[in-house]
Amino acid sequence: MENKKQYASKHYAYYPKGEIPIYLAYGFRPILLILAPYIIVSIILWSLSFSGFINLSFIENPLNWHMYEMIFGIGFAGIIAFFLTGVPEMFPGSIPVVGKKLFYIVFLWVLGRVSFWFMDFIGVFLVAILNISLTIWIISLIAKPVFADVNKRHISLAFTLLTILIIQTMFFLSVSNIITIDTHSILILSIGAFIVLILLALRRINMEAINELLEQENIDETFYSRPPRYNLAIFCVMLYTAIEFLFPNNSVLAYLALACMASILGILNDFILKDNNILFKPFIIYLISILLMTSIGYGFLGFDYLNEDINALNHFRHFLTTGTYGLVFYIVMIIISTIHTGRKIFTNIWLSIGVLSIILATFIRSFISFYEEYTIQAYIISSILWAIPFIIYMKIFIPFLLNSRADGIKG
Repeated sequence: MENKKQYASKHYAYYPKGEIPIYLAYGFRPILLILAPYIIVSIILWSLSFSGFINLSFIENPLNWHMYEMIFGIGFAGIIAFFLTGVPEMFPGSIPVVGKKLFYIVFLWVLGRVSFWFMDFIGVFLVAILNISLTIWIISLIAKPVFADVNKRHISLAFTLLTILIIQTMFFLSVSNIITIDTHSILILSIGAFIVLILLALRRINMEAINELLEQENIDETFYSRPPRYNLAIFCVMLYTAIEFLFPNNSVLAYLALACMASILGILNDFILKDNNILFKPFIIYLISILLMTSIGYGFLGFDYLNEDINALNHFRHFLTTGTYGLVFYIVMIIISTIHTGRKIFTNIWLSIGVLSIILATFIRSFISFYEEYTIQAYIISSILWAIPFIIYMKIFIPFLLNSRADGIKG
């Protein structure tokens, strides 16, 4: 514990002086306090709206609203939490964003969400300004330490964020009819960009979380996320995403999707250590499930392209959204809320139920085309199952977020 405390103290050596409310004491705290309930409300409202139980009359295009909020709305909350928490670790000497500045960032994110819900009333341009300005702000915060780093170790994160900014701008230009590119295809393009960002983030998160776990269990071995494996997977995802956007329904997409599946499965070799078997440790299974769900998603996309009679492409894509997205946010929220509040990584039956619930929700949602007569029931059941883990998260982790670090370190 003493070594861990010294390591954390090094990261927090440049923590701003003065009294700072605990909920604004580090980047992850306010975002994770808001994000879990927002996820729950968004998915339940969408399922009730799609099922016809309620009418969101103030939203002209509910599908675009649902996709944008799930991809960009929730996605940028994760980006804020990940980067504002991770930058002081990745770049020692960086001053953590806390207090009023953090409040303004979170407030802008909230404004972006509210404005997008009411875009048909307040206009596309104001909504675009609010959402895009947040993206630019986050990029500006990480650009200086990224490019100041002599080795440019994390420059891929910055370029991926820049790509997401371009896609986000394309979305609003499409909605406002300034460009004629189909809005839905832009949102599909954004899924691929976020999958790339997820793989880049997982490489770093897996290193931190698993080595933390090994230290806790006194296992004298180091876990490494091998860059070549991640780079191959990222290359395949980028190639598939670009070809799908530029040449939709091209037959080569089947093989590119299968290449994505195989390359992502290849990352699992990282989890095979030389002297210790960690594959069946509960938290390791959580992390492995993210990669498995992503590879299964691309596998089914490839399968759909090879079998034109199935026509379930957009349903299978939910392996990447409901599955990958759901698991990433749930598991990473657990990791951040534990490690960065000075506590030891742990698992229990409730956290495991949360992981299983997301996986079950994903399969129910992704296979709707095989039982279309039960579409409404499948939507509602899968949405409830997907919301359950975040209810569990709130119950267990909100007290962590509202209290000082257990090890006495600021932040």
